[in-house]
Amino acid sequence: MKLVYFGDVLGKSGRTALADHLPRVMDELQPDFVMANGENAAHGFGITEKICGQFFDMGIDVITTGNHAWDQREIINYIDTEPRLLRPLNYPELTPGNGSGVFEARNGAKVYVAQIMGRLFMDPLDDPFIAIDKALEKQELGKTFDCAVVDIHAEATSEKMAVGQYLNGRVSMVVGTHSHIPTADAQILSDGTAYQTDLGMCGDYDSVIGMKPSAAIGRFMKKMPAERLSPAEGVATLCGVYLETDATTGKATRIEPIRLGGKLAEQLPNS
Repeated sequence: MKLVYFGDVLGKSGRTALADHLPRVMDELQPDFVMANGENAAHGFGITEKICGQFFDMGIDVITTGNHAWDQREIINYIDTEPRLLRPLNYPELTPGNGSGVFEARNGAKVYVAQIMGRLFMDPLDDPFIAIDKALEKQELGKTFDCAVVDIHAEATSEKMAVGQYLNGRVSMVVGTHSHIPTADAQILSDGTAYQTDLGMCGDYDSVIGMKPSAAIGRFMKKMPAERLSPAEGVATLCGVYLETDATTGKATRIEPIRLGGKLAEQLPNS
């Protein structure tokens, strides 16, 4: 099967890039399943029910979040009613929403999606390795589901790579979000799991990880209350990854980056 996953959609420019370029991706790659990280979609901080609806109408099948999941308080009630909107699996047990789910792709395949959040330089959540182990303990790739994707939303590249190696052979793909910079290490690991340390963001790269430079620079230079960060408003680059899996085993057969529009060099896999 074919799957596309877009990195953190940041603010209006990121939403515009998704709306503008997704039709081309759908036409040329014809993915069976489409995902996007939406935790920065609402002016850089969180996501709203309205934006979720817009993403679903565009053809996004599952939206992931991360440490900014709760920035828009209206999402707290909505996430309990919308299984296609995920928050990290290793939040405490009583946290609203779900950290994983099984979804039906356009070709009828069963796709398991889970998100975990790292702990190095991040909030002190439950152990992400134990959380994903518990979620997968009664599941088997190629049997209980046809494809499995795990998002590791984390700051440290080492922690993301550790998760990739830990899940190697157990899921179709492990990819990172949160850093907003696309990494150049798309690969298939030794036991058949596709991996990329960070998908990058769907946002304006003439910025500081998607935010206007002046406020971001001020935070580094002054140890005092600073101007609130706000999204850069230039033309965004749509960043993500394209995955193909074996129909029998569910293991990866191909992974390639996607970059369309904006500042970064364009890359769109051949179908």
